[in-house]
Amino acid sequence: MSSPNQPVPFTADDYRARMARAAESAADAGLAGVLVAPGPDLVHLTGYRPVNTERLTLLVLRAGEDPVLVVPTLEAPDAEQAVGSPALTLRDWTDGKDPYAVAAPLLDADGRFGISDNAWAMHLLGLQQFLPGTSYVSLTEALPMLRAVKDAAELERLAAAGAAADATYEEILKVRFSGRKEADVAADLAALLKQFGHSQVDFTVVGSGPNGANPHHEAGDRTIERGDMVVLDFGGLKHGYGSDTSRTVHVGEPTAEEQRVHDIVREAQEAGCRAVRPGIACQEIDRAARAVITEFGYGERFIHRTGHGIGVTTHEPPYMIEGEEQLLVPGMCFSVEPGIYLPGRFGVRIEDIVTVTDDGGRRLNTTARELAVVE
Repeated sequence: MSSPNQPVPFTADDYRARMARAAESAADAGLAGVLVAPGPDLVHLTGYRPVNTERLTLLVLRAGEDPVLVVPTLEAPDAEQAVGSPALTLRDWTDGKDPYAVAAPLLDADGRFGISDNAWAMHLLGLQQFLPGTSYVSLTEALPMLRAVKDAAELERLAAAGAAADATYEEILKVRFSGRKEADVAADLAALLKQFGHSQVDFTVVGSGPNGANPHHEAGDRTIERGDMVVLDFGGLKHGYGSDTSRTVHVGEPTAEEQRVHDIVREAQEAGCRAVRPGIACQEIDRAARAVITEFGYGERFIHRTGHGIGVTTHEPPYMIEGEEQLLVPGMCFSVEPGIYLPGRFGVRIEDIVTVTDDGGRRLNTTARELAVVE
């Protein structure tokens, strides 16, 4: 039995299955294996979250072989405590020894391997120097679906994170905006995310007035005024899984133009969400949302992709953008977040996290998408 505060715990068998799928996927892609450095891939595959340092830590996955985690000796006790550790073999190395001499025998001398995007260059170069016949490709390029399809326990965590972000939005509507700095409202958002169970806050965008025309504006010292449109975009991690939602509010009553632009974005976001179903390409979500904004003459003012995947990080593959032909499958989770940005004036963005179901899509954010008026 689980609840939003007590999610179903992952087990060693869960991690064992994930590592096996990764190794099999690598083989299907023509790779000799997968090399995983500290970071989100390692957390997803083993439950182990070490600090990424100059000391080599490397998970080696190869089809038909037992998973092996190469770790510094001083960090081996922590690695042994990871939930997924019973599903793998630890090989440790001590300071003063060559860690690549420990890792190299686990690799084919002339193999091509997928490697974590965030692996340190010094570690990759160390492997290449020891095994000059090997070659490497980033996991995002080689195995973009590695973390994309979520199981039931992962979906439960993502839903809980989404609900916490929704609760944060409902509460932020009650605070005063006018006369306060963007940074003050951003601090309120961060505190509320923590209050509703987030262990990590990744971003709290508060873009007021002309600052809203910058999609990734960092909340600053601008004082929010009556008559401002304010873009709110916030999220982080709860139970190790991400939230990310955007709503746009107005301080006082909006003008007819402001209301119209918001209505267009809301219609585009609805179109993008309606398009979600198994078997269509990611780019179709972008096309559906972008077509609405283009139809109303604001196509050049929609300046980013329609969405991104989410899981153990708040941004990950797949991406909802023209040219991405990856097909949607049940269990994939991603944002649908079209926007219109009018430089020097204001911006509007509306964002929900959506998961693909067997026959369509389900939003993990459910707060009202109409233009809210705040004080």
